[in-house]
Amino acid sequence: MRLAVIADIHGNVLALDAVLADVAGRGADRIVNLGDCVSGPLWPRETCERLMSLGLATVRGNHDRWVGDGDPVAMGPSDRYALGALDEAARRWLRELPRGLTFEAEGVTVRAFHARPDDDNAYLAEDVVGGKLALVDGTVLAGRLGAAASAGLVLCGHSHQPRLLRVAATGAVLVNPGSVGAPAYDDPTPPQPHVSEAGSPHARYAMVSLEAGVVTAVEMIAVPYDWQAASERARANGRPEWAHALATGFMA
Repeated sequence: MRLAVIADIHGNVLALDAVLADVAGRGADRIVNLGDCVSGPLWPRETCERLMSLGLATVRGNHDRWVGDGDPVAMGPSDRYALGALDEAARRWLRELPRGLTFEAEGVTVRAFHARPDDDNAYLAEDVVGGKLALVDGTVLAGRLGAAASAGLVLCGHSHQPRLLRVAATGAVLVNPGSVGAPAYDDPTPPQPHVSEAGSPHARYAMVSLEAGVVTAVEMIAVPYDWQAASERARANGRPEWAHALATGFMA
Protein backbone atom coordinates (compact mmCIF):
# COMPACT_ATOMS: atom_id res chain seq x y z
CA MET A 1 0.00 0.00 0.00
CA ARG A 2 1.19 3.51 -0.83
CA LEU A 3 -0.04 6.27 1.45
CA ALA A 4 0.38 9.91 0.37
CA VAL A 5 0.61 12.31 3.32
CA ILE A 6 -0.08 16.03 2.95
CA ALA A 7 -0.31 18.83 5.51
CA ASP A 8 -0.41 22.58 6.03
CA ILE A 9 -1.85 23.66 2.68
CA HIS A 10 -2.76 27.10 4.06
CA GLY A 11 -5.00 28.09 1.17
CA ASN A 12 -2.36 27.57 -1.50
CA VAL A 13 -4.47 25.85 -4.14
CA LEU A 14 -1.69 26.12 -6.76
CA ALA A 15 0.64 24.10 -4.57
CA LEU A 16 -2.14 21.65 -3.68
CA ASP A 17 -2.96 20.99 -7.31
CA ALA A 18 0.72 20.41 -8.11
CA VAL A 19 1.02 17.93 -5.26
CA LEU A 20 -2.17 16.10 -6.24
CA ALA A 21 -0.90 15.80 -9.81
CA ASP A 22 2.40 14.41 -8.56
CA VAL A 23 0.60 11.93 -6.32
CA ALA A 24 -1.51 10.77 -9.26
CA GLY A 25 1.61 10.30 -11.37
CA ARG A 26 3.36 8.20 -8.73
CA GLY A 27 0.25 6.29 -7.68
CA ALA A 28 -1.21 6.21 -4.17
CA ASP A 29 -3.88 4.02 -2.62
CA ARG A 30 -4.91 6.67 -0.11
CA ILE A 31 -4.21 10.32 0.74
CA VAL A 32 -4.22 11.60 4.32
CA ASN A 33 -4.44 15.34 4.99
CA LEU A 34 -3.08 16.51 8.34
CA GLY A 35 -4.87 19.86 8.49
CA ASP A 36 -4.39 23.62 8.43
CA CYS A 37 -6.18 23.69 5.11
CA VAL A 38 -7.15 27.29 4.38
CA SER A 39 -5.57 29.92 6.65
CA GLY A 40 -3.53 32.45 4.68
CA PRO A 41 -3.79 35.32 2.18
CA LEU A 42 -4.09 33.12 -0.90
CA TRP A 43 -7.08 31.05 -2.13
CA PRO A 44 -8.96 29.76 0.94
CA ARG A 45 -12.32 29.30 -0.80
CA GLU A 46 -10.89 27.49 -3.80
CA THR A 47 -8.74 25.29 -1.59
CA CYS A 48 -11.63 24.36 0.66
CA GLU A 49 -13.87 23.58 -2.30
CA ARG A 50 -11.19 21.33 -3.78
CA LEU A 51 -10.68 19.44 -0.54
CA MET A 52 -14.39 19.06 0.15
CA SER A 53 -14.93 17.62 -3.31
CA LEU A 54 -12.10 15.10 -2.90
CA GLY A 55 -13.30 13.66 0.39
CA LEU A 56 -9.80 12.89 1.67
CA ALA A 57 -9.19 11.52 5.12
CA THR A 58 -8.52 14.84 6.88
CA VAL A 59 -7.78 15.88 10.46
CA ARG A 60 -8.43 19.33 11.89
CA GLY A 61 -5.51 21.67 12.44
CA ASN A 62 -5.36 24.55 14.91
CA HIS A 63 -6.06 27.12 12.17
CA ASP A 64 -8.96 25.02 10.88
CA ARG A 65 -10.40 25.10 14.38
CA TRP A 66 -9.97 28.86 14.70
CA VAL A 67 -11.46 29.62 11.28
CA GLY A 68 -14.26 27.13 11.80
CA ASP A 69 -15.16 28.68 15.15
CA GLY A 70 -15.54 32.01 13.35
CA ASP A 71 -14.48 34.55 15.99
CA PRO A 72 -12.66 37.28 14.02
CA VAL A 73 -11.71 39.22 17.17
CA ALA A 74 -9.56 36.30 18.35
CA MET A 75 -7.96 35.70 14.94
CA GLY A 76 -4.77 36.78 13.27
CA PRO A 77 -4.89 38.29 9.76
CA SER A 78 -4.44 34.98 7.92
CA ASP A 79 -7.40 33.39 9.69
CA ARG A 80 -9.56 36.51 9.24
CA TYR A 81 -8.84 36.51 5.50
CA ALA A 82 -9.86 32.87 5.24
CA LEU A 83 -12.98 33.43 7.34
CA GLY A 84 -14.11 36.23 5.05
CA ALA A 85 -13.74 34.03 1.98
CA LEU A 86 -15.66 30.99 3.26
CA ASP A 87 -19.38 30.34 3.48
CA GLU A 88 -21.06 28.58 6.38
CA ALA A 89 -20.89 25.16 4.69
CA ALA A 90 -17.11 25.44 4.41
CA ARG A 91 -16.75 26.66 7.99
CA ARG A 92 -18.92 23.80 9.19
CA TRP A 93 -16.75 21.33 7.28
CA LEU A 94 -13.69 22.70 9.06
CA ARG A 95 -15.39 22.59 12.48
CA GLU A 96 -16.49 18.99 12.03
CA LEU A 97 -13.12 17.58 10.98
CA PRO A 98 -11.84 15.03 13.53
CA ARG A 99 -8.93 15.88 15.84
CA GLY A 100 -7.23 12.63 14.88
CA LEU A 101 -7.54 9.40 12.94
CA THR A 102 -6.52 5.83 13.72
CA PHE A 103 -6.66 3.14 11.06
CA GLU A 104 -5.00 -0.05 9.89
CA ALA A 105 -3.03 -0.22 6.65
CA GLU A 106 -1.37 -3.46 5.56
CA GLY A 107 -1.22 -4.61 9.17
CA VAL A 108 0.30 -1.34 10.41
CA THR A 109 -1.57 0.78 12.95
CA VAL A 110 -1.51 4.41 11.76
CA ARG A 111 -2.12 7.38 14.07
CA ALA A 112 -2.66 10.73 12.35
CA PHE A 113 -3.10 14.15 13.97
CA HIS A 114 -2.09 17.74 13.25
CA ALA A 115 0.47 18.59 15.96
CA ARG A 116 0.47 16.43 19.11
CA PRO A 117 -2.07 13.74 20.00
CA ASP A 118 -3.47 15.93 22.79
CA ASP A 119 -2.78 19.45 21.49
CA ASP A 120 -3.32 20.78 17.97
CA ASN A 121 -1.15 23.85 18.62
CA ALA A 122 2.05 22.45 20.17
CA TYR A 123 5.12 21.11 18.42
CA LEU A 124 5.73 17.37 18.67
CA ALA A 125 9.28 16.85 17.41
CA GLU A 126 10.63 20.37 17.87
CA ASP A 127 11.36 22.99 20.50
CA VAL A 128 12.10 26.66 19.93
CA VAL A 129 15.83 27.29 20.32
CA GLY A 130 17.34 30.65 19.46
CA GLY A 131 14.24 31.74 17.57
CA LYS A 132 14.15 28.65 15.32
CA LEU A 133 12.86 25.09 15.52
CA ALA A 134 15.24 22.38 16.71
CA LEU A 135 14.67 18.64 17.09
CA VAL A 136 13.96 17.31 20.56
CA ASP A 137 15.66 14.18 21.83
CA GLY A 138 14.07 10.76 21.68
CA THR A 139 12.92 10.69 25.30
CA VAL A 140 11.05 13.97 24.95
CA LEU A 141 9.51 12.82 21.66
CA ALA A 142 8.28 9.54 23.16
CA GLY A 143 6.83 11.38 26.15
CA ARG A 144 4.90 13.78 23.96
CA LEU A 145 3.53 10.92 21.89
CA GLY A 146 2.30 8.99 24.89
CA ALA A 147 0.15 6.04 23.86
CA ALA A 148 0.45 7.05 20.19
CA ALA A 149 4.07 5.83 20.27
CA SER A 150 2.74 2.26 20.18
CA ALA A 151 1.47 2.77 16.61
CA GLY A 152 3.61 1.50 13.78
CA LEU A 153 3.27 4.76 11.84
CA VAL A 154 2.66 8.23 13.29
CA LEU A 155 1.73 11.15 11.01
CA CYS A 156 1.87 14.79 12.09
CA GLY A 157 2.26 18.26 10.63
CA HIS A 158 2.13 21.75 12.20
CA SER A 159 5.83 22.65 12.20
CA HIS A 160 6.09 22.74 8.37
CA GLN A 161 9.41 20.89 8.81
CA PRO A 162 9.80 17.67 6.78
CA ARG A 163 10.80 14.99 9.28
CA LEU A 164 11.40 11.26 9.17
CA LEU A 165 12.10 9.96 12.68
CA ARG A 166 12.17 6.64 14.47
CA VAL A 167 10.89 6.46 18.04
CA ALA A 168 13.59 4.35 19.64
CA ALA A 169 11.48 3.27 22.61
CA THR A 170 8.83 1.59 20.43
CA GLY A 171 10.18 1.43 16.89
CA ALA A 172 7.37 3.65 15.59
CA VAL A 173 8.07 5.56 12.37
CA LEU A 174 7.12 9.24 12.58
CA VAL A 175 6.57 11.26 9.41
CA ASN A 176 5.97 14.99 9.10
CA PRO A 177 5.57 15.63 5.35
CA GLY A 178 6.36 19.35 5.59
CA SER A 179 4.02 21.99 4.21
CA VAL A 180 2.21 21.84 0.89
CA GLY A 181 1.61 25.57 0.72
CA ALA A 182 3.60 27.61 3.26
CA PRO A 183 7.34 26.83 3.22
CA ALA A 184 8.17 29.42 5.89
CA TYR A 185 6.35 31.36 8.57
CA ASP A 186 6.96 33.76 11.45
CA ASP A 187 5.24 33.10 14.78
CA PRO A 188 5.54 36.23 16.96
CA THR A 189 3.65 34.72 19.91
CA PRO A 190 5.32 35.31 23.30
CA PRO A 191 7.22 34.00 25.14
CA GLN A 192 9.15 32.37 22.28
CA PRO A 193 8.78 34.19 18.95
CA HIS A 194 10.31 32.09 16.20
CA VAL A 195 10.43 31.22 12.53
CA SER A 196 10.08 27.98 10.61
CA GLU A 197 11.91 27.83 7.28
CA ALA A 198 12.04 24.94 4.81
CA GLY A 199 14.75 26.70 2.81
CA SER A 200 13.11 26.34 -0.61
CA PRO A 201 9.72 27.31 -2.06
CA HIS A 202 8.73 23.80 -3.17
CA ALA A 203 5.44 22.15 -2.17
CA ARG A 204 6.22 19.26 0.16
CA TYR A 205 4.56 15.94 0.87
CA ALA A 206 5.48 12.36 1.77
CA MET A 207 4.77 8.94 0.26
CA VAL A 208 4.82 6.01 2.67
CA SER A 209 4.90 2.40 1.52
CA LEU A 210 3.56 -0.33 3.80
CA GLU A 211 3.57 -4.09 3.36
CA ALA A 212 2.97 -7.08 5.63
CA GLY A 213 2.92 -5.08 8.84
CA VAL A 214 6.02 -3.02 8.07
CA VAL A 215 6.78 0.49 6.82
CA THR A 216 8.99 -0.45 3.89
CA ALA A 217 9.83 3.00 2.47
CA VAL A 218 9.28 6.70 3.07
CA GLU A 219 9.83 9.25 0.29
CA MET A 220 10.04 12.94 1.24
CA ILE A 221 8.99 14.74 -1.94
CA ALA A 222 9.42 18.37 -3.01
CA VAL A 223 7.31 19.49 -5.97
CA PRO A 224 7.88 22.60 -8.10
CA TYR A 225 4.87 24.79 -8.91
CA ASP A 226 4.21 28.40 -9.85
CA TRP A 227 5.31 29.83 -6.50
CA GLN A 228 5.84 33.23 -8.07
CA ALA A 229 2.10 33.45 -8.77
CA ALA A 230 1.39 32.50 -5.16
CA SER A 231 3.88 35.10 -3.97
CA GLU A 232 2.26 37.79 -6.10
CA ARG A 233 -1.17 36.83 -4.73
CA ALA A 234 0.07 37.29 -1.16
CA ARG A 235 1.66 40.64 -2.00
CA ALA A 236 -1.54 41.85 -3.67
CA ASN A 237 -3.42 40.93 -0.50
CA GLY A 238 -1.14 43.06 1.65
CA ARG A 239 1.15 40.35 3.03
CA PRO A 240 4.72 41.05 1.84
CA GLU A 241 6.21 38.67 4.42
CA TRP A 242 4.14 35.82 3.00
CA ALA A 243 5.19 36.87 -0.51
CA HIS A 244 8.87 36.58 0.42
CA ALA A 245 8.38 33.24 2.20
CA LEU A 246 6.47 31.74 -0.72
CA ALA A 247 9.10 32.82 -3.23
CA THR A 248 12.15 31.73 -1.22
CA GLY A 249 11.32 29.34 1.62
CA PHE A 250 12.90 31.79 4.07
CA MET A 251 11.50 34.61 6.19
CA ALA A 252 14.43 37.00 5.56
